[in-house]
Amino acid sequence: MSTQLSTESKTREHIEAVLFLSGDGVATEYLAEKFNVEVKEVEAHLSELQKKYSGESGIHLIKYRKNWQFSTNPQYADRVAEVLNPIRERNLSRAVLETLAIVAYKQPITRAEIEDVRGSDPEYAVQILIQNNMIEVAGRKDTVGKPLLFATTDDFLKRFDLESIDHLPSYEELLEKIRVIQTGDMDIFDR
Repeated sequence: MSTQLSTESKTREHIEAVLFLSGDGVATEYLAEKFNVEVKEVEAHLSELQKKYSGESGIHLIKYRKNWQFSTNPQYADRVAEVLNPIRERNLSRAVLETLAIVAYKQPITRAEIEDVRGSDPEYAVQILIQNNMIEVAGRKDTVGKPLLFATTDDFLKRFDLESIDHLPSYEELLEKIRVIQTGDMDIFDR
């Protein structure tokens, strides 16, 4: 058996190494450009890597928008949290979680529109979500006063294992995912 890997395998292994070391999502097109190969070849390598890092593996390869990133297998979140977060510093309040769900489903949305849905002032929740990079300012609404519009971030997609906003589950499913994360020993904002 040859100790040298084929060129194709080397590319796959190099992609794997880049994804591991980047810490953030890496675009398919960027990988193709840097490795001087076709996007289809990179997609094939990513597909193989996604199979390798799935199921019972402690690490999963996830895709969000057109980016790829390694992530901890959610199946092991409780145990990982026990090891990494022995003291649970904070829980997300129900108001923060509700605000996040409202922004996710109604984005882009103003603070006043969030308040109309929730029935109470969302200022604190919005600030917590911005500080933790779950939502961001996405522009201004073209109305009197030009209020800020809020939308979810790529970190939101990664935390909830969504490829894009188009893949949001039903509102009830999202609330259940939020509850699971909140009731586990892992706070979605402690990373």
